[in-house]
Amino acid sequence: MFVSAEVSTAWSPEIVPASYPSPLDLQTIYGRAAALEVDLGCGDGAFLASMAAPNPARNFLGIERLPGRVCSACKKITRAELTNARVLRWETSDVVRQLLPPGSVDVFHLMFPDPWPKRRHHRRRLFNADFLASVHRALGPQGTLRITTDHLDYFKSIENLAGRSPHFSLRHETEPAAGVSTFGKRFHERGIAIHRLVLRKVSEVR
Repeated sequence: MFVSAEVSTAWSPEIVPASYPSPLDLQTIYGRAAALEVDLGCGDGAFLASMAAPNPARNFLGIERLPGRVCSACKKITRAELTNARVLRWETSDVVRQLLPPGSVDVFHLMFPDPWPKRRHHRRRLFNADFLASVHRALGPQGTLRITTDHLDYFKSIENLAGRSPHFSLRHETEPAAGVSTFGKRFHERGIAIHRLVLRKVSEVR
């Protein structure tokens, strides 16, 4: 069973699942089949919109749990008339684990995830072994997870965990993604170091 957006007389960039936890029916939601990029924790939608605008042939999905940020993201998408972009208000880990069909995602973007810097809060971090397994399931062949963070300790933790997985190959990057996020712009202006890592799905483990 697949879930589509609920029927509405007016187009809306926000996806409202009709039921849970059935996978999203992406064909119905976007009205077409196209490569999908997912912004995990899309915030105010700045990065999502900046990626969707110059790439009309691709579909984009932003995941965000905070209503105010979802509203801001939807306004950006509507103003720019980005019919290839949608936003879903839901917990990121649940979307990756249960709502995205297997092999449906071409690229995941994880931009400045909450580092939960205190050691006693590390268990709240999004990136863990279960999350990585869910990402692998949702990615298509040779799909990628692009990670960007200003927090060196969290970056090293991600790098260490991903490096032990036989299901991904790792590549460090020095150049930012084509899109611009609110946090990324702010950190760049302040001269804060940004760390980037690309994980590519290895479809077959030898």
